Amino acid sequence: MLIKDILSQGKTCCSFEFFPPKEDKQWDGLFATLAELESLHGDFVSVTYGAGGTTRDRTQRLIMEMKGKTPLPIISHLTCVNSDRDEIREILHAYRDNGINNILALRGDPPLGAERKDLGADGFPYAADLVRFIKETCPEMSVGVACFPEGHPATPNRLQEMDYLRAKVDEGADFMMSQLFFDNRDYYDFCERCQLAGIKVPVVAGILPITSRAGMIRMAELAAGSRIPAPLLRAVEQAEHDDAVKEVGINWAADQVSDLVANKAAGIHFYTLNQAGATRKIFEILGAEDSAQLVS
Repeated sequence: MLIKDILSQGKTCCSFEFFPPKEDKQWDGLFATLAELESLHGDFVSVTYGAGGTTRDRTQRLIMEMKGKTPLPIISHLTCVNSDRDEIREILHAYRDNGINNILALRGDPPLGAERKDLGADGFPYAADLVRFIKETCPEMSVGVACFPEGHPATPNRLQEMDYLRAKVDEGADFMMSQLFFDNRDYYDFCERCQLAGIKVPVVAGILPITSRAGMIRMAELAAGSRIPAPLLRAVEQAEHDDAVKEVGINWAADQVSDLVANKAAGIHFYTLNQAGATRKIFEILGAEDSAQLVS
């Protein structure tokens, strides 16, 4: 099923994100997590793609194995930095031939230590170029793009940021999936600014609970400089140990989810980090046995 069709049904959808493990011994654990989260009856899952395509083979392997283990539609992240058109065409055709018809189109970053290549007309300077190429090559596919409610780290001009997003939608993007955030007001304001800019596609909200102080620091450093609201920061600082920090973070995320559902967000995308515990605990706190109860 195409993600654009799922999002057009008029209800808040639920989805889960995974990443390809670095070591073979971790694959069994990932599929155990998939099976556990599948019991929540989400609407789709997504699989990430390493910087500069560094996890390309593992991403494709994971997607193909997932396809045989879950009935849920699968979105493959796809980055285009340092990739030429033949490479991307080959990947798209492989997905299409195996029944994978949902792509999250990203420009992406080069691998650590590598430089961005100028491939000229054969390359993809921007994510909008990748969206257009996917729609030209495999028009039957549903294509999503990333968005940043707190602001794109490479685009401090928030007005220009809307222009870039609109360009991706104009090229055929069907939906947007947000980077994580901790203050729902950022998400609502972002959605309103999209409307003002003429961007009408659904915006799926990305949720990742803080589960440790070290994790919070990594989010601030790596996740586009995520803003930690003062009340959340205070609660984390007052927690006596990491179990208490985890409880604070999960309860904060549960409050976010409850508010997003009440305000009819297009979707809630749980960044699972290949673990089921935090996501399942959010459902438990909200008294939901599955996603249907969560969004009802």
